[in-house]
Amino acid sequence: MKKQINQYAIQCFQDEARAILDMIPFLDENFSNAVDLIFRCKGKLIVTGVGKSGHVGQKIAATLASLGTPAFFLNPLDAYHGDLGMLSSDDVLLAISYSGNTDELLRILPPVIERHIPIIAISSNPQSLLGKNAACHLTVKVDHEADPLNLAPTSSTTATMAMGDALACALVHVRNFKDADFARFHPGGSLGKRLLTKIRDVMRKDNFPVISADMNIADSLLTISNGKLGLAIVLNENKLEGIVSDGDIRRALQQYGVEAFTLPVKKIMTKTPLTINQDSSMSEAVDLFVKSQRHTFVVVDENGQFVGLLDYNDCII
Repeated sequence: MKKQINQYAIQCFQDEARAILDMIPFLDENFSNAVDLIFRCKGKLIVTGVGKSGHVGQKIAATLASLGTPAFFLNPLDAYHGDLGMLSSDDVLLAISYSGNTDELLRILPPVIERHIPIIAISSNPQSLLGKNAACHLTVKVDHEADPLNLAPTSSTTATMAMGDALACALVHVRNFKDADFARFHPGGSLGKRLLTKIRDVMRKDNFPVISADMNIADSLLTISNGKLGLAIVLNENKLEGIVSDGDIRRALQQYGVEAFTLPVKKIMTKTPLTINQDSSMSEAVDLFVKSQRHTFVVVDENGQFVGLLDYNDCII
C-alpha cells in the first residue's frame, strides 16, 4: 500500500514536470517582449489574478520583487473598491487567468486600457478576451491536471508559476542583478548577512600566534599549537613576512628529517600567503575558502598591511 501511495506522488511529479516542459514550444517573441516591457517599466509591475491564479500571482510578485523588479499583487475584487488607484500610467499589469475569460478579472481591464497601461497576459488561450487585449500573451496550456479527477488546478498552476519564475530569471540577466543586490532585499537572512557583513567585522584582531623568521621550527611549534589555527604569522615590526603552517612543517620533516626542527622558520615559511582584504564580504571569503581548500586566511588592509586572521568557522552564520 505504501509503495502504491508513493506511486501517486511520482505520477504527480511526472505530470507537473511534463506540463512545464510542454510550455517550451509556446515560447516566442511574446516572452522577450514581456521581459523588455517589464525591464523598461518606469513604474511598478502590478500582478493580478483570481482564485488559485491569484495565489500564484502573489508568489510571482514576491519573487520578482526580491530580484529587483518593483512588483505588487492586486486582488481584482479589491480593485473594484478603490485599489485601482494604486495603478499609474507608468505601470505594467501582469494578468493571470488560465481560461483568459475570468469575469472578475476582465472587469478591471477597461479602466486599465483607458489609462494606456500595457497588459501582459498569462493564459491558455491567446484568443481569449484577456489575450486579445494584451500587449504580450504568454501561453500556459496543459493537457491535463495532475489531479486524478482532472479538476483541481495542479499542473496548470505549477506551469504558471514556472512561467513567472522564467520572467524573473530572464530579468536577473537583463538587469545584471548581482548577489549583492539580492542581499539588499534580504538583509535578515543568512545570505544577506554574508553579503553585507565585512571581513573586518568578524576577523580575529588580537591574540595572534606570532613568530619571527629567525626562530627555529622546534620553538615555533608551541606557538602554532597554542594558536589553534594550524599556523603562525611571521611578522617583522608588524610587517607580514609570511606564515608557517602545519603542512609546511610536515613537508620540512619529509625533506630534512629530524634536522628540520633546528632550521629557522624563514627556511620553510610561505612568503606569499593567500590574503583577503578586510573590506571583502563574508560571501567572498566563503567562495575563496572553497576554491583554495584553505581554512585560514591572512587579512590585509587596502595597503596590503597585516590586520588580522580569518578562520573558516568565523564565516559560519
